[in-house]
Amino acid sequence: MFPVHEKQKKSPIEVLPRDEAREHLLTIADIIAKVMDTTIRIPGTSWYIGLDPLLGLIPGIGDVLANLIGTVILGLATRLQLPRVVLARMSLNLLINGTVGAVPIVGDLFSVWFRSHSRNAALLRDAAMKPDRETHTDWFYVGGIIGGTIALLLLMIAFIIWLIYKLWMMVSGG
Repeated sequence: MFPVHEKQKKSPIEVLPRDEAREHLLTIADIIAKVMDTTIRIPGTSWYIGLDPLLGLIPGIGDVLANLIGTVILGLATRLQLPRVVLARMSLNLLINGTVGAVPIVGDLFSVWFRSHSRNAALLRDAAMKPDRETHTDWFYVGGIIGGTIALLLLMIAFIIWLIYKLWMMVSGG
């Protein structure tokens, strides 16, 4: 048997000591997430809504404003020097929320459920407190979103080719 050294006894995840500046940035992210996602309780339910779905009701510019506010959390993550894959995952959360949020009514309901700002604040807090944490789930998430996007794009291209073929057959009498 080999002797076990003190370094080998440590857990693989090192939790950073708390410092005032980091805590301040994390608090800002939590406040933004709360304001954007869960400020107001819907009477008679256990659901909360925030500024995000309310801004989404403004045609054209509402979802853009909500995502711009959400990028503040992304900026805080950059300032805390989080791993790039975590930044990519946070960006994808904003992209998903902004893309689906652009669909009237359905997008606003999606924003109430998806809560991209709260997700990003949680990712920020987790990554900021555990810089050596495993990022396999983050890579899987990013890869899944990219793979799903490519699959949807290929399906849309195939559908358009099929549609053009059918129209051509109708016009040419085939």
